[in-house]
Amino acid sequence: MKATKRRTNPERSSATQAALIAAARQAFVARGYADTSTPDLVAAAGVTRGALYHHFADKQALFRAVVEAESAAVAAEVEAGAAEGSSIAALISGGEAYLDAMAAPGRTRLLLIDAPAVLGRAEADAIDARHGVGTLRDGLQAAVEAGAIAPIPIDTAAKLLGAAFDRAALEIAHGGDRGDCLAVLRALIEGLRR
Repeated sequence: MKATKRRTNPERSSATQAALIAAARQAFVARGYADTSTPDLVAAAGVTRGALYHHFADKQALFRAVVEAESAAVAAEVEAGAAEGSSIAALISGGEAYLDAMAAPGRTRLLLIDAPAVLGRAEADAIDARHGVGTLRDGLQAAVEAGAIAPIPIDTAAKLLGAAFDRAALEIAHGGDRGDCLAVLRALIEGLRR
């Protein structure tokens, strides 16, 4: 009989954190932050309240971890979706990939509505800066360096263009036409050409 390998403490800890984050994401999407209790979260994750508080200071800290994970997932999808070729084409395809990534059930609500409300605008923006805006900033910087767009204040441009993409994601989530949103966003990016 083959012996099973026992998991180490770090492996168990990582598995517990992952279970809490996954259960919390589902609960926050289904019921929203305010209507999700810590007993709901531990029951869904199959852990004790002690385990929750061992890994996260409180429900808000767990929510922050969910937002961080979702933001990282969006950035990874954008990077994977950005086309090879010209820097303008990469910005456009990256924008399309962003809208695709934001179409994941509940993601728009989590990142664009609940995160600023629960964590505060400054913290939500800081998380976005580490992920989404960072990816957009890199794309804009590449376009400037390639001479495809005129030199502009990259950080400001990334924040403003990112806000336009966020607004498009909200518009689409509320039934707006994705094609119309993409047409406007494409025009904004094309307008940056030299």
